[in-house]
Amino acid sequence: MATKILLVDDDTTFCLMLKTWLTKRRFQVEEAFSYREACQKIKKDSFGVVLTDLRLPDEDGLVLLRHIKKSMPEAQVILMTGYADITTAVQAMKAGAFDYVAKPVIPEEILKKIQDALSLREMPAQKEKTEKEREITYIKGTSREAEQLYEYIQLVAPTMMTVLITGESGSGKEYIARSIHSQSTRKNAPFVAVDCGAIPKDLAASEFFGHVKGAFTGAVSDKTGYFVQASGGTIFLDEIGNLSYDVQVQLLRALEERKVKPVGSDRETAFDVRIISATNENLVQAVAEGHFREDLYHRLNEFSLKAQSLRERREDIPVFAHHFLEAANRELGKDVIGFDDTVMNVFRNYNWPGNLREMRNVVKRATLLCREGFIRQEHIPAELPQTVAAPQKKDLAQIRGQQEAELIREALEKCGNNKSEAARMLKIDRKTLYNKLKLYTIE
Repeated sequence: MATKILLVDDDTTFCLMLKTWLTKRRFQVEEAFSYREACQKIKKDSFGVVLTDLRLPDEDGLVLLRHIKKSMPEAQVILMTGYADITTAVQAMKAGAFDYVAKPVIPEEILKKIQDALSLREMPAQKEKTEKEREITYIKGTSREAEQLYEYIQLVAPTMMTVLITGESGSGKEYIARSIHSQSTRKNAPFVAVDCGAIPKDLAASEFFGHVKGAFTGAVSDKTGYFVQASGGTIFLDEIGNLSYDVQVQLLRALEERKVKPVGSDRETAFDVRIISATNENLVQAVAEGHFREDLYHRLNEFSLKAQSLRERREDIPVFAHHFLEAANRELGKDVIGFDDTVMNVFRNYNWPGNLREMRNVVKRATLLCREGFIRQEHIPAELPQTVAAPQKKDLAQIRGQQEAELIREALEKCGNNKSEAARMLKIDRKTLYNKLKLYTIE
């Protein structure tokens, strides 16, 4: 039986397009154009998923969310907003929303969220696990660089390609590795993270490949190495550049033969793992200087990803800040709403040398100190700049938006305002064009 979806939005054109798109994918869709109409339909029928706009003509989407959770708690609610209101989205998640999406809505993204919502609804026993996987999507960011990174993750995740993740310390390399694992066919198998920089040189072989009792002083029992522990799943080798040359040789042999020989044993043990590695060093330079084996580098680098620093993606700073605030609220039992404008401006202009790790610590500390609704300047560490920098020139997102709007105007002019022809010229679908016309207020 087709899943019933209630679509609530006062934009009739958008409703019709999304309803048609979802119906083709075998969903049963009903639409409502106001809070009152939605309540009437909920009273008469039950729905698996409700997609609702945040701003309705007669009431707030959060009010509808609370009504749904009270009258139809089994339904999953996904909020849609064209206002990029992160604070409201966080409040919605606290009130029981499954997720939210920013307009203009990408149909494939909505479809993925609907599928995830239905999966959570049908498998309550896996709720905790699903929530952890959902958390990945919330902090991917909204910048073009973040979207491209997420697209690459989706492309490489289902494959068996080895992935090398580069980036500064604290930029989220392990987060990317876990995201790849969670979207792969191995997501139900182990994910074993190994900090190569923390393993003593003399114990590296034992840690990676295991040992048998009596193999060396202190080997009082058999030990299973990381590769066998991760068999069937993914092994994440963090700070791979810190491995000694001798260990690199052993690692290369293990990767080529897909077998390991525990220290002190004559028997080889086969393993089946996906290799993801990460480094904050320049491995190309290390190869050139003879510190890292070139053949191992190419073995680990079938596909590369770069975790960008926060100063390279400043438009994502509010997204990460609110994500860490939500996590801190849960951990500390607090209910801080958000950040005042002064603090957010400081965050945007600070260079964040420790990247995401530093921001998480700053936000957690500020949440602990905050006794009001919003985090203020006195709650953040003194080492952060306490004065807001002068207004900056237009950022890349603004420039990009202006250029996109200009291209759309030129295409419409060339096509005599024929929107279908303009969409083909711009290589986008009509729905996307209509959303962008609305976004840029193009008549």
